[in-house]
Amino acid sequence: MSRALRRHPPSKQRQAKASRGRVARALPRTGPARPAPRREGRSSVFPSFPRFITDIISELRKVSWPSRQDTVHLTVVVLFVALLVGAALGGIDIGFGWLIDNTLLS
Repeated sequence: MSRALRRHPPSKQRQAKASRGRVARALPRTGPARPAPRREGRSSVFPSFPRFITDIISELRKVSWPSRQDTVHLTVVVLFVALLVGAALGGIDIGFGWLIDNTLLS
């Protein structure tokens, strides 16, 4: 049984209609597509720009921001990992440089 059927079991009316052999289907749209309505009085290149800004602000209000302590802790972790990876790559670079100097260029 699918998840959709478990959540929304068929109603008795639908079962009665299905048993009569009729199946309801959506009809395709006919006719020309309507263009988007034009807003009069706005000559701006970006007419939806204020709406865009309000959408950004509303989405930023939904974000759960970390506390100052979490931010400082994660910043220290990032810096430590970056230093560790940098030191490892620097060591590998020095090692390969020494290897090439002593084997190929000797």
